[in-house]
Amino acid sequence: MSETRLYPTVVHMLIDAADKAGEREALVAGEERLNYRHFLNCTTGFSRELSRLGVRDERVALVMSNSIDICIAMFAAHMARAQIVPMNPMYTEHELRPMLEDAEVRVIIYDRSNRSTVEKIAQELDIPHLIFIDGLDGRRLTEWVAKDALALPDELPESGDLATLQFTGGTTGRAKGANLTHSALATNMYQCNSLQNSRMDIERVLCVMPLFHCYAWSVCLYNMVNCRGTMVILAKYHPQEVLDIFGQEKITIFAGSPTLFTGLMNYETFNKADFSHLYKSNSGSAPLPEELLSKWEQTTGTPILEGYGQTEASPVIAFNPSEGVRKPGSVGIAVPDTEIQIVDLETGKIPLSAGEKGEIRLRGPQIMLGYRNRPEETAESLRDGWLYTGDIGYLDEDAYLFITARKKEMILVSGYNVFPREIEELLFLYPGVKEAAVVGKKDQYRGELPVAFVVPVDDKTLDTGELREYCKENLASYKIPNEFRIMEFLPKTAVGKVDKISLGEMAANEAVSG
Repeated sequence: MSETRLYPTVVHMLIDAADKAGEREALVAGEERLNYRHFLNCTTGFSRELSRLGVRDERVALVMSNSIDICIAMFAAHMARAQIVPMNPMYTEHELRPMLEDAEVRVIIYDRSNRSTVEKIAQELDIPHLIFIDGLDGRRLTEWVAKDALALPDELPESGDLATLQFTGGTTGRAKGANLTHSALATNMYQCNSLQNSRMDIERVLCVMPLFHCYAWSVCLYNMVNCRGTMVILAKYHPQEVLDIFGQEKITIFAGSPTLFTGLMNYETFNKADFSHLYKSNSGSAPLPEELLSKWEQTTGTPILEGYGQTEASPVIAFNPSEGVRKPGSVGIAVPDTEIQIVDLETGKIPLSAGEKGEIRLRGPQIMLGYRNRPEETAESLRDGWLYTGDIGYLDEDAYLFITARKKEMILVSGYNVFPREIEELLFLYPGVKEAAVVGKKDQYRGELPVAFVVPVDDKTLDTGELREYCKENLASYKIPNEFRIMEFLPKTAVGKVDKISLGEMAANEAVSG
């Protein structure tokens, strides 16, 4: 059964797991396996090194792919009382530079996934320390495995310390970092376990989601440490490999997204996979179609528990419970000690009745302190003790939350937030572009896809292939518009703004070239 214990920090969770289940497997990646005793020893060893670099109360960026190393790096930086800054290794220089500059990091820990870009930016920003982790033939953070147990630091992190600076987008498209405390992270684990009932010393979760993202480090990494479970890590997604691992590693929990579930169910060997050990699956990052949920449960014989979260809430806000009523189409009920309200869109102050749609706001102990260096955006999101999500939905008579619309103009591609303004501003910089607008188009596999409408400067000709290559050089792959359409003009509203409703209809109903 579950033990809903509240720890001061996630570091204390790891120490307790190593004390009570030191020989139990903690991390698995291919043939490499670390038990909790080894995990803690490697964490302690690397934390000493980071402490010597003066990281306390500073920020340590992690630009790494899924691996055992990123797990050690994350906990070691926490133990050294630094604030970790997880970053997408797929980011280009154009995307990565402003975040590293804003975070004012003291150390970057990185691997081969984006080595040249990281080293270039670090030199230009004069970042003091770089630690390169080479999983092929160089340094690994497992170097302390064979050593005797190391003494823990004299001072462990405290609940009020800043633990994580997680960058997220906004309606402006400009990345902003949410300041999350250890208390918020540890409390959110307690809240989730109260609804999710992760069983102690039993669970084995398959982590395919990227560990730089709040969904994976919360639902997979921290969750497994909290219940003394095992996290099986996949560096890259391939449907056959994922399906094979269910049986090979006796997976009990699968943390996925609608894109992952769809890809697996459409794969030719899905019905032959061994799901005999599977206990439940979690879905997040995007709305889950009911027909998809039903097909998965019929084939595997186990439920998908859909939840809802935001980076600003550390991240989990609501979940369908493991035990109790699960409602298809709903993201569940609020986690303990969290109040969800639906308020009017005009003022954001009038609570609405059950069934009425409005903006979702919440308050609870897992909410961020605010955005780093963004006082205006912090004031907009945090008002009178409430976190305003910008999402639209309603609560039913049983307080189950239903989300009907995402943040204004945001496009959700395979669970990743894509903000049109970021792409538009990049297109405006391209020679010969007079106007640009980006909207989302529904896609059965990836949820949504960006579509770009571009107006050339008078007497200029724009080549859609060249525009695509330009975006590839400056954007992560999931942000690149799936289609480009060259327009003579963009439709406008009565007040002269680009009419994105009309563009959305055009993207959905008309064939787009490029």
